[in-house]
Formats: sequence, C-alpha cells, structure tokens
Amino acid sequence: MSKVIVLATPVFLLLIALEYAWGRARQRAGTGRDTYRLNDTLNSVSLGMMSQLSGVLTKALQVGIYTAVFASVALMRHDAFWGTWYGVVLALLLYDFCYYWLHRAGHEVALFWAAHVVHHQSQAYNLSTALRQSGTGNLLGWIFYLPMALVGVPPVIFGIVALIDLLYQFWVHTEHVPKLGWFDRVFCSPSNHRVHHAVNDGYVDKNYGGVLVVWDRLFGTFREETVPCVYGTRSALNSWDPLWANGEVYWALAKESWQATSWGDKVRLWFKPPGWQSAEMAQRAPKPPFDITRVQTFHPPMSRRLMAYSAAWFAVLLGGIAHFLWHVDGLALSAAAVWCAMLTAGLWTLGAVMQRRLGMGEGLLVASAVLTAATSELGLVNLHQVFKPLTILIAILLIANHAISTWAYCQFSYKVRVALLLGALAASLAGDVFLMLPGNYFIAGLALFLVAHLFYIALFRADTAGYAWFPAKRALAATGAAGVAMYAFIYPGLDGTVLKLAVAAYVVVIALMAAQAIGRFTVQLTSPALAVAVGACFFMLSDSLLATNRFVQPLPMVQLWVLSTYYIAQLLIVLNVLPRPQGAET
Repeated sequence: MSKVIVLATPVFLLLIALEYAWGRARQRAGTGRDTYRLNDTLNSVSLGMMSQLSGVLTKALQVGIYTAVFASVALMRHDAFWGTWYGVVLALLLYDFCYYWLHRAGHEVALFWAAHVVHHQSQAYNLSTALRQSGTGNLLGWIFYLPMALVGVPPVIFGIVALIDLLYQFWVHTEHVPKLGWFDRVFCSPSNHRVHHAVNDGYVDKNYGGVLVVWDRLFGTFREETVPCVYGTRSALNSWDPLWANGEVYWALAKESWQATSWGDKVRLWFKPPGWQSAEMAQRAPKPPFDITRVQTFHPPMSRRLMAYSAAWFAVLLGGIAHFLWHVDGLALSAAAVWCAMLTAGLWTLGAVMQRRLGMGEGLLVASAVLTAATSELGLVNLHQVFKPLTILIAILLIANHAISTWAYCQFSYKVRVALLLGALAASLAGDVFLMLPGNYFIAGLALFLVAHLFYIALFRADTAGYAWFPAKRALAATGAAGVAMYAFIYPGLDGTVLKLAVAAYVVVIALMAAQAIGRFTVQLTSPALAVAVGACFFMLSDSLLATNRFVQPLPMVQLWVLSTYYIAQLLIVLNVLPRPQGAET
C-alpha cells in the first residue's frame, strides 16, 4: 500500500498543477476563479503526508485486526469467489456501505469527528483538499469494516477495494466540474461532495457516500447543491500546525469534559454530535450560534521569499517521505518510528514558518536539530557529523545576525545578554566537536559544556538584576537535590579522582543553571521565561540520561533521547531568551 501511494503521488501533484493552471486561466478569462493558496495547499498535502506516516505505525489496527477476525471468525470462506471481477465489485459495494456509516459517524459522533475534522478544516476546495487526511482515523475506524471480515472478504481484496474507494474520492474535490445530471443522482460527484464540505445551513452533515450517493438517498442524508458553498469548519482551525490540526477537537473535548460538573455529561459529550451541550453546560458556558456572514479566510501574509522557502522545504520533505514509504517494509519498528518522528517534526516546522511563528532561519535551526538526533539513531554517521556542529552554528549565526541588525540602537545591557548567549553557544559548539573527535575527549567536552552553563547562569542572572542571585529558593533546593541524587546514583561508576571532581563540578553548575532559569521565570512570569526554564530542566534530563548510559548501564536508543532532550533545551533557550522581532522572516 505504501508503495502504491508513492507511485500515485506524482499523478496527484500533476493533476493539482493542472487544476491550478485551469483555475488561473478561468480567472483571467472572467469565467471562474483560482481556488489555490500556497500556504493552504502545502498544509493540506502536509496533513496527507502525516496521515501516511501515522498509518505506518497504526496499520496493525486496521489491517492486523481485520486479518485476525477474518482468519478466526469469518462466516463464509469463498476466496475464489471474491477473486472474480463480480466478487471484487460486491466487495467494493460492501466497503462503500461500511464507509458511509464510518463517514456519517465522523460527523455525528464527537469522538469520530475529532479524527475526521482534519479533512474539513481547509477553507479552500480543490484537489489538494482530497489529500488532507486524518492522522488518527485508524485508531477507531477499523471497527466499521469488521462486517466485511465476518462475511469472508479476504484481506487482500479488502485492501484493493479500500484503495479503489480512496482513489475515486480524489477527483470529486474540485469546484471546476459542474453538475453532471444523472451521474449526480447515483454517484458521489464534485457537486455532491462540495455540499458535504460546506458549512452553509442545510448543507452540514450531508452526502456521506464515498463512491455512491445512493446510500445518502436511502438513509435521508442527501442534499443537492443549490447555493454557493462556504468551506471549512464552523469552528475554524486558523493554523498551519499539522499536529494541532489533528489534536484540536480532542483537546476541546477533553477541556469540556473536565469542566463538566456531571459525570454523565463528561462521558456523553464524547458520543453526542459535535457541539452538543447539556442544559447545565449551555447555561454555564453557552456556545455562540454560527454566523456564516462572519466567516473570515485564514491567510497570514507570505512574502515571495517566504513562499520560495516554504515550497523548497516542502519539496525536501516530500522526497524524504517518499523515500521512507518506499523502504518502510524493510525497516525495524524502532527505525520506522524515528523516521516518522523526524519527518513529522519537519512538517510541524514548515507550518510554523508559514504561520511566522518561526523565522526561516529558526526553521532551519529546528530542522538541523531534528536531523542531528535522528541520523545518530539511524546510524547515518556521515550526516550526523555534518548536522551536529551545524545546528549550534546556525544558532550562533541567527543570534549574530539579530545582534548586527539591532546593535546600533539597543541598550548596553541587551548587548551584554547577546554576548553571554553567544558565549554559551560557542562553548556548546566546541563541546559538541570535542565529543565527536576520535579518542577520549570526554573530560574536555565536559569542561566546555560546564563553561557554556556558566554563561547561561550569567545570562539568566542579567535578567534578574536587583533580585537575589537565585530568586526561587525552592527551585534551588529542588535542582540541588536532583543533582545530589544523580551524582550519588552514578558515583560507583566514576573511575579516578579527576573524573569524580569534574562530574561533581558539572552537576553543581547545571543544577545552579536550572535554578537560575526557574528563578528568572518567577520574576518575569512570561511564556518565554517559562520556556527557558523548561529548557534548563531539559538540560538536566539530557545530562542525566547521558551519565546513566555512560557510568551505570546502557540505555536503549540512548543517542536519540540524549540528543533530543539536549536540542530541545538549546532550542527553548535560544528561541525565547531574547526578544524576537514580530513577524520576522529571518
């Protein structure tokens, strides 16, 4: 299945390009409009990529459970019949019937809507919208196809008709195909499916059919297209974050469930229609009625430079995902999980840059950090040796570039903070290089990271001038206690007085650094200050994992965990310790 998707992807992209060109031509001729926006298109296809990545890790649910049920409790085993053309047609009809009820549940049951909502979040309607698929649909969707296993449809035939049903639905996501007469009365068509994606009154929760719209006519859910459609969801996503796109409704349901006072309401709202409230819930926190005249298109501005950057980064991710999906069947589950995590982080970074939550340089910094951690675990030594020093070097260049652009008018205290941050990063870069060199340079690397943490202590202290050196005494006690406990834990594995003293000094400094960062947050009480404090704690976690692996016992996938926590720490500090220019693209 994964290789089929890889082979189909160029066809999808070609058809998307042709639809875009056709829409531009119609717009110039005054006979239609262009239905594409770059940011929306990249976001939709990115969510399709993420769906394929999650499918790699959850395929055991849909395929595995189906196969197990078929093998053990199938009522009629006539594999030869299902292999004929008419058997495949019957299986396709059964699949489409099951899909109708899954799709209907995806709109009429809040828990299933939480998975399906991803497909509806785009405020555009074009062929790229067809690729916008859920990353969590496999968690429960398999339930609706078990009747096919019970009647004896073989797993291979099930996979074939599932693919046919899925590929058929690609072409109906377009505004450029008008009504098709008799075809609209039998099949899911562009006109019928436009209604399904619309938020207009009368259009919501209609036309669920995948291949056939006959099911909707039979069960009273059909609606003909009569007025222009407004697309999206009634609670707009307003984000290019693919992780948030998959989690927003789950999070909203969890919050509502937590806030509900009745245990019955806490459970019911997950299985009631989306937006349901009991009388008590509506009285306590009423939801405003939907007003279609107030719908606004989410479209953060993108410069040509940012558009080029996003398109290039998207192309890199697309190539990486195609390579992964082509080879995934030969990978161990742990390696596949690392690939999925790396590529998912890349997709998140693309969304953050398009939304201008991260600048382009910051996006490269995050991407390099992810690649450093992943290439280490995947055994790609040459790439790892490139990205490990490159990551901190990018951070240094970002801070230096920011300093140069603001140096003339910033205050002296700000210049000091920039210098301290650059000192910390320079020492970190040197420490990374020493730990990569052949031979035993552990003590040298440890000393350089100790210097880096001293710079961080001075930097955090510069933001709490006028307060005690460590404003949060409880934090100082907690980080000190954690440091003592870790040192006691690894002490039996430390050989030689020099190593014992070096590690003891390092533990003291990193505990003080974390305490200073937490104290800084208690003074400033801002989100960036909290991020910096969390980053300092991640430094302690990273060093604890490294020390445990080196001096106590080997840990599984230790390089991934050590580097992941290390770069999370560096990123949280670098991206939050200095004020960031609003809307910057650098």
